[in-house]
Amino acid sequence: MIVNLTRTHTSDEGTLGLLTFAGDYLHTIELPWRDNAPNRSCIPAGGYDVERRISPKYGKCYEVTGVEGRSFVLFHHGNVAGDRFKGYKTNSAGCLLLGSRRGRLYGQQAVLASIPARRKFERVLAFEPFRLEITDA
Repeated sequence: MIVNLTRTHTSDEGTLGLLTFAGDYLHTIELPWRDNAPNRSCIPAGGYDVERRISPKYGKCYEVTGVEGRSFVLFHHGNVAGDRFKGYKTNSAGCLLLGSRRGRLYGQQAVLASIPARRKFERVLAFEPFRLEITDA
């Protein structure tokens, strides 16, 4: 299966996107682009294989593999992904956070209803590996 992520907006508050899969969609938020720096940046646009992973923190989840210079890039729940070096809150260290809708938390952009969104994503994809295609708008 191919899952598409189209990034729609980026700022110091995070990078918003729309994830489309199996005729459905969810919202995403990632860290702002910071030259692919580990723990500071979203990953580069492109194509990646995504595999199942068991994370000590998030349990059963998906890992984006083959990202040059990066490891443990996960899909997991969370709401905000701002640049912490500029004073914003973040629930991401370079991962992709899923949400059912967009909104604001802590005075910054966010994705909301993240745990139900993650459950839906994993249920629809049946925890099977997939190909992720990321494009910047």
